[in-house]
Amino acid sequence: MIAEFESRILALIDDMVEHASDDELFASGYLRGHLTLAVAELEGGDDHSAQAVHASVTNSLEKAINAGELSPRDQALVRDMWQSLFEQASAKNLPLE
Repeated sequence: MIAEFESRILALIDDMVEHASDDELFASGYLRGHLTLAVAELEGGDDHSAQAVHASVTNSLEKAINAGELSPRDQALVRDMWQSLFEQASAKNLPLE
């Protein structure tokens, strides 16, 4: 389920709070908003896969970047963190559908 995958990613974000740098805290908070929005939009559709979440969040991030929301340094930070979080959540090998 899409909610389970979202929960995995949010748990990873929550787990980093105590040891994360200011940059990591910024990126994780920024990603939390994009993830929550993407999942809410996907819940109304038919594709609840991890790949759909990845595509939706990535698309949302690209729109924000194109709108000038992030500096080039923050863009790299957020993109790298998103990829890392997605890979970690996907590696748990639990069924999503």
